[in-house]
Amino acid sequence: MADNEFTADLVTIEDEDGVTHTFEELDRIETDDGKYLALTPVYDDAEEILDGDGELIIVRVNDESDDIYLEPIENQKEYNEIAEIFEDRLQDLYFIKDDDDKNKS
Repeated sequence: MADNEFTADLVTIEDEDGVTHTFEELDRIETDDGKYLALTPVYDDAEEILDGDGELIIVRVNDESDDIYLEPIENQKEYNEIAEIFEDRLQDLYFIKDDDDKNKS
């Protein structure tokens, strides 16, 4: 493989029902409150790509044990702060629609 080829960082997650989901890791940050990932779903089918909304999924990394777990951010204030950091970092690479954009349509 050439040095300038891009390969996505993929994360595979098994949900509580045993269904496996694959996501592309877009970014990661570490703050005083913890470690966080920004993910987007990876689709196998071209039609799913067209139908997908390209949502940004933000999760906390729990690595306190031998295993690494990704968990939702339950605290809304914490989620908003982390989401804003990711949006600022990713805005040059991706179009990010915020809640204000949704209300304008």
